[in-house]
Amino acid sequence: MKITALLVLKAAPETSDPVILANASDVSHFGYFQRSSVKEFVVFVGRTVASRTPPSQRQSVQHEEYKVHAYNRNGLCAVGFMDDHYPVRSAFSLLNQVIDEYQKSFGEAWRSAKEDSAQPWPYLAEALTKFQDPAEADKLLKIQRELDETKIILHKTIDSVLARGEKLDSLVEKSSDLSMASQMFYKQAKKTNSCCTIL
Repeated sequence: MKITALLVLKAAPETSDPVILANASDVSHFGYFQRSSVKEFVVFVGRTVASRTPPSQRQSVQHEEYKVHAYNRNGLCAVGFMDDHYPVRSAFSLLNQVIDEYQKSFGEAWRSAKEDSAQPWPYLAEALTKFQDPAEADKLLKIQRELDETKIILHKTIDSVLARGEKLDSLVEKSSDLSMASQMFYKQAKKTNSCCTIL
């Protein structure tokens, strides 16, 4: 799961071409000579998808093994380039957080933007790094992952207890040192206790 780029654009219906307000990308997984072309492609596709995402709408566009997710909140649009394995809910949660942070940092100043901003926005670069793990963007996914880990641990514990119980049964059966009365006591105690177990 990989996020390649995050963009924030002014994509109001009255503007013909969306204006890039902030842009962060990680193209390190591409070849050195491909990186500038990939950045240009990201800008081109980001503008195209943002211009075709209506206000107050979300959409995802798939291209080969990548997905471009866009969320347009009343003209302020966040676009994310992720690989196909990045969960959709996490992607839109991330885009929602990016728009929230942008509005906290810059307020409504984006409405007067007329041309692309070359000024870096540190939060976007930090978000690009932090949210490579989808669980950071989606709290429910994080909780689900923790529950799955706990469930695995519990299954291992139960399996080990059952394995230990089976081994104890076979040892009792094979033991010639125990008297017949002791073996009967063990079997009877096991039957009695089995009715009280919780599954």
